[in-house]
Amino acid sequence: MATRAEDSSAADPQDWLATSSPRPWGNLRRLSSVQRTMDEFLARRPLERGSWLVVGFGVGIATWLVLPGPPQWLAFLALCAAVGAGASLIDAQGDLSHLRAAILGLLVMLVGGLGLVWAKSTFVGAPPIARPMVVTIEGRVLSREDQGAKDAIRLVLAARLLPRSPGGRDAQDLPLAPQRVRVNVPVEQDRPGMAEGATVRLDARLMPPAPPMLPGSYDFARAAWFQGLAATGRALGPVEVLDPGPGDGSLGEVRRALSRHVRSQLGGSPGTIAAAFASGDRGAIAQDDEDAMRDAGLTHLLWISGLHVSAVIAGVYALVMGLLALIPAIALRVRLPLVAAAAGALAGIGYTLLTGAEVPTVRSCVGALLVLVAMALGRDPLSLRMVAVAAFAVLLFWPEAVWGPSFQMSFASVIAIIAFHNSAPARRFLSPRDEGWFVRTGRHLAMLLVTGVVIELALMPIAVFHFHRAGLYGALVNVVAIPLTTFATMPLLALALLLDLAGWGAPVWYLVGKSLDLLLWMAHETAAQPGAVTMLPGMDRITFGLFIAGLLWLALWSGRVRLWGFAPIALATVLVLTAPTPDVLVSGDGRQVGITAADPGGGLLLLREGRSDFARDTLMEAAGIKDLSSPIEEAPGAECNADFCRLAIVRQVSGRPRRFVLLMSRGRDLTPWAPLVEACAAADIVIADRRLPDACKPRLLKADRRLLRQTGGLAIELGSGRVRTVAETQGHHGWYRWPAPGALASRPRPPSPPQ
Repeated sequence: MATRAEDSSAADPQDWLATSSPRPWGNLRRLSSVQRTMDEFLARRPLERGSWLVVGFGVGIATWLVLPGPPQWLAFLALCAAVGAGASLIDAQGDLSHLRAAILGLLVMLVGGLGLVWAKSTFVGAPPIARPMVVTIEGRVLSREDQGAKDAIRLVLAARLLPRSPGGRDAQDLPLAPQRVRVNVPVEQDRPGMAEGATVRLDARLMPPAPPMLPGSYDFARAAWFQGLAATGRALGPVEVLDPGPGDGSLGEVRRALSRHVRSQLGGSPGTIAAAFASGDRGAIAQDDEDAMRDAGLTHLLWISGLHVSAVIAGVYALVMGLLALIPAIALRVRLPLVAAAAGALAGIGYTLLTGAEVPTVRSCVGALLVLVAMALGRDPLSLRMVAVAAFAVLLFWPEAVWGPSFQMSFASVIAIIAFHNSAPARRFLSPRDEGWFVRTGRHLAMLLVTGVVIELALMPIAVFHFHRAGLYGALVNVVAIPLTTFATMPLLALALLLDLAGWGAPVWYLVGKSLDLLLWMAHETAAQPGAVTMLPGMDRITFGLFIAGLLWLALWSGRVRLWGFAPIALATVLVLTAPTPDVLVSGDGRQVGITAADPGGGLLLLREGRSDFARDTLMEAAGIKDLSSPIEEAPGAECNADFCRLAIVRQVSGRPRRFVLLMSRGRDLTPWAPLVEACAAADIVIADRRLPDACKPRLLKADRRLLRQTGGLAIELGSGRVRTVAETQGHHGWYRWPAPGALASRPRPPSPPQ
């Protein structure tokens, strides 16, 4: 016995545990092996892992949006703290220092991102007004935007809202503190002195910023919350200027004067595009030109973004370098790159201010300035680390930008360019070799085309998620359009403005017009081609997250490990291609209803023709349909009168055809009780923009005003019985007004067939 005891004590304790309890100890060993593998992986990539900290910061911001409200946010912070406490205990001897530092760093960035956007929402967000109302506005003009194509002037005011009748209902609901509101004023109501800094008084119909019309649609209420807008509306009657603005010396007046000057020198559509490049004034661009640029994948050229800011900075940088290099006394005594970078920075800041200093432009300017700093310090300006620093700087000031298409597209395109050109195949293809100039030029043109395709593939999930559309020819046309804009149109435009100081700009304006004629011709011809735009139904957040995770994995790592990024991308692609199209779409007020046809090319049936194209376009985007709609009364078998429309449609449910009867209200008159109750009982789904009596009981779903106030817009899939609502995507954020507690007890029943 003693010998056996001595043998046991002499043995390795880990071997004894492995013999007596193999499975738990084996799991611990495997866990330790995984940890060491991860630590070695991180140790070999010191320059790549830092970018993931910025990704974690963005994920923390996005988590605040996705989680419903404060209890969940606090729970997430507590979970991060618990994981951080556990991670700090990993391998106290320090063998896994890289893994421990990575986990703790990511947790800090997650917490920081969530906390930052939470704090900004608390201090910046403006609660919307209680309901639509007609009020008198008196306050100061913060910004003015002329919208010539819409015959309107858009004013942003910091103003008091006054009731038109002191004892009316509006007097009780109006906020006491000054509010920031946005008002469209008819162009005929323009008054001298109605500019930034002026004090004005006017009557207006105001509305709270609108939530998404349908699940997955644009959320203007969220954007307005972070802009501090409490209401938007339209002026009624004349505008009285109580105290005029500062006049021609203001930056806004300079910008508008520059826009007018450009349009006076260059007429028609080229003049409106040139004015957008020079001053950021897009208000005069015709709608058909905007649509063509959008469908051709060239809309980014109309917005003052990284392309324009970079072109201005690069032009000034090259000009200053070239001129100073010609002066030996300066070239031998001054560090020219530093002077040129300073001149480029001043030019970029001036151009940003001149074009309105909108948030996307400021973000682009910040990124360009960081590139200049890197160049002045002798660092590589076009690296993923520099992009990560620029993204972090942007998110520090505008954390809400992380879920906006402008931020996502601009950084996705830059990351795609850098990651692709740093890949081993691209470096081998572009490596110097003994060949003629013709072959070398061909290789570079081929790489330019492939780079355009890579950018389009990287941007496609973002475009589908936000705009429900994917362009097929954007890569090809951008190969010509971007160099044309960067190296021809913008330098010629700057030269024409410079020569106008002496009255010699006419010949150059002719060249500017011809270059823009070519750009618009490419846009219209590309947009007119069959299949130029593919419309797809909305993408949910999980699918979009898979796309982004896969693309980031592909871009931020090097070597074969990056290929694992194709796994989530492939899964997300399958989910997008197999996602069902909603059969019935209902706006949050119940007035707009869209019904998709059973066959893919059948288009969309609309209950009402709206006063503008916004409602129709939103319904068609959500259904993944382009330019094919018709009234419901023209559908086979539809029965419509002044009050209601009745339509029977057939859909596949569990592999068998099922007939659904829809009853939709479209009138405002009082409906007789007995016929209404009878019609409801014979219908599967009833949709109304007014409150229907309790006796109206359809077989599956009653989406009247009472329910829609709780749920917002609906997207109904009859085959699966799924009902998606706007409310389920909003959470308890400040920009979404939920009903009183207990009002959500009634939830929409899924329209599945009765047993």
